[in-house]
Order: sequence, then C-alpha cells, then structure tokens
Amino acid sequence: MFSWKHEAQERLESLLFDHVSDRGFPCVGAKAALARGTLSVLACDRIDSGWDDVRIHDALLRFAESYKREPEMYRSFAVVFDGPGDLDEEAFERALWDRVQSLSDKDVWRGQNYDYRVSADPDNPHFSLSFGGEAFFIVGLHPNASRPARRFDRPALVFNLHDQFERLRAENKYEGMREKILTRDEALAGSRNPMLARHGELSEARQYSGRAVDGGWRAPFKYRGAEQ
Repeated sequence: MFSWKHEAQERLESLLFDHVSDRGFPCVGAKAALARGTLSVLACDRIDSGWDDVRIHDALLRFAESYKREPEMYRSFAVVFDGPGDLDEEAFERALWDRVQSLSDKDVWRGQNYDYRVSADPDNPHFSLSFGGEAFFIVGLHPNASRPARRFDRPALVFNLHDQFERLRAENKYEGMREKILTRDEALAGSRNPMLARHGELSEARQYSGRAVDGGWRAPFKYRGAEQ
C-alpha cells in the first residue's frame, strides 16, 4: 500500500506540474505557485469514491493552518485522482459535489467554523466553501472538459484560498490578473469562458466543475453546520 501511494504521489504530482508549466496553460496564479514551490499536490484513488476523503480533509486542515501562520501569496492545494478517466461533464460535476459535501460534513464533524467572510449558501453571490476556517474556491479539471483550460489527463480539484483574491483586490492587482487569465484562455479556446464571474456578482459554485450551466442550475450542496 505504501509503495503504491508513493508511486502515485510522484506520478500524479509530476503530471500536474508538467500541465501547469505548459506554455498554453492560462492560469498565471497556478504558474506563480508552481514557480514558488507553493503548489501542493495530494494523490488519491478515485474522484467518484469517498475512500480518500479523510486524507483530503486532513490535508486541507494542514494547508489552512499553514496559511494562517504564514499568509504567503500564490499558494494552491491540488487533489489529483488516478481516475476514472471516462467521466463526462455531468458525471464529473456530480463526483465533484459528492466530494465537496463529504469534505464539508467532515469539517462540521471536526468542529471547524465556517469562514465568516463568505456565505455557506451556494445560491448566495458571496458563497465560498470553507475548510479549517478558511474560504476556498475550487477549480475542477478532468479529461473530458469542454473548455481546454479545464482539460487534464486525470480528474483533479484545485483548492484556491479566497483570502488571496481579496488581498489582490486590496492591492489593485486582481483585475489585471483576471484579464490576463481571460486573454490567455481566449487564445487557448478561441473564446472567453462565459461562466467566469467576479465574487459577489453570481455564486462561484457555478464555476467549480467547468461545465456551462444555465440560470436555473443549483449546486447540490448543503452546509450542515451553523454559519458564523
């Protein structure tokens, strides 16, 4: 078991690092994290199974605590799953929210407070997920994503700290970075991603899986703790 985990960690971590370092990859924030050595990766088995959920939540708590101690910019935590590789966009979206619900339930069970700076209601324009008291925005990647920027050889969930977006806004750097990402995404796909919205305009839950959804879509998520 240990040898398999070690092999999978090295293999999947290398796969993600190569993907992010590719010249065409549009997210400059992820590239900055990779360059600084602050892109953390956890290799797991299957995104459609809860087998590794405790390991993932353990790692999220460590990541959140580390950021609280040293709030360094451009830090991301990525969970890369070894499979399955044949999920279509709707199946990937279901698996993503199954993992999110399970991780959120573990956060409640372990007595973690929801980040007071965001809403726990997925229909609220100020919604973000919260683990270990820190708000997170998720970027889902998988082999069958329709947007090239979301296409990756394995299913993956990249957890980005909401606080970092707020710090970029406070430093008047957010809009410039956002425009750079949109421009690079347009160069890759031939069009800008219509699902991207600023925090506070529409719920960010609509963006997590990368699938284009209509106005009637609702996130299959319910926070089961007491919102602070």
